[in-house]
Amino acid sequence: MTLRAFHDSARKLLDPVVYDYVAGGAGEERALNDNEQAFDRYALLPRVLSGDGARDTAVDLPGARRAAPVIVAPTAFHRLVHRDGERATARAAAAEGAVLVTGVAATAPVHEVVAAAHEANPEAAVWFQLYPHPRREVTVALVRRAEEAGCAALVVTVDSPVFGRRTRDLRNGFSDLPAGFAAENMRGLPGSGPDALTDIPMSASVRWSDFAAVVRSTPLPVLIKGVLHPDDARLAVEHGAAGVIVSNHGGRQCDVVPAAVDCLPAVCGAVAGRVPVLLDGGIRRGGDVAVALALGASAVGVGRPVVWGLAVDGEAGVRRVLGSLRDEYDHTLALCGGRRNSDLTVGMVVLRGGTW
Repeated sequence: MTLRAFHDSARKLLDPVVYDYVAGGAGEERALNDNEQAFDRYALLPRVLSGDGARDTAVDLPGARRAAPVIVAPTAFHRLVHRDGERATARAAAAEGAVLVTGVAATAPVHEVVAAAHEANPEAAVWFQLYPHPRREVTVALVRRAEEAGCAALVVTVDSPVFGRRTRDLRNGFSDLPAGFAAENMRGLPGSGPDALTDIPMSASVRWSDFAAVVRSTPLPVLIKGVLHPDDARLAVEHGAAGVIVSNHGGRQCDVVPAAVDCLPAVCGAVAGRVPVLLDGGIRRGGDVAVALALGASAVGVGRPVVWGLAVDGEAGVRRVLGSLRDEYDHTLALCGGRRNSDLTVGMVVLRGGTW
């Protein structure tokens, strides 16, 4: 099955409200659609007589040595689409050598997600995504949970000062999880009872000092997610970020922003190799992975395709999605004359229909 086929099958299987929650974006969904369509504007100029029969596509990421160049981006509420939820996703990612980013909107607690990943692969790396909370003791408690669970890194999402206005969810009246589902990592935090849930924080009062406080609070590497402006990329490195994830939140926050891949070259230029830069948004085929790496990304994240695979066939579906992207990328790398990821360079990227 192609990734498109997984999407089409998942759409038939899922409750339309749940499908819209996963598939939808903010506003008129221009940013969401542009994330995918932007890749149609790029092409690669292959090199010839420079390849090798054996290719090495592994990448060293914070807390994850020799990982696949495709990671599982943080996506919410996996149990809405499959009964095994994040545990199935964790086992699949671990088996495929892919970093899994779980987080505060998971419907399984982080210690169970990490345990499931390590059952499949004791060397698997799981990162934990969080939003800085206006009450710092809540953020610290989340960081400690991730550390104690065995997470290899933290990912701080910074592009959500307020919730995005997601047209489909507003139309469907989708605002709360159904009975029996919860954001389990937000349970029993400071200021609430042992079984009470704290709202996932969105706060316009969060500042760079709050991000720096997270970095200081933990020995884990801390990546920053949701950067589009090169000046923010520079500030992220200055405040201790171990990696920068270029992302527009899958088009779910602000509908007037560019496609994530169009922002990638300027961010890579600003970071200047000091930390890895990752891209999240719009990856739907192995050729997209190759374009992103040629433009400077160390790795890419995929979100919705993983959820569609989970919905269709659970753990096996996620493995097929990740395996398909891996194999397509390896094939594209070979066709471009590459032996390793670094053989894809910005000088090989051209605009379709443009002047060479």
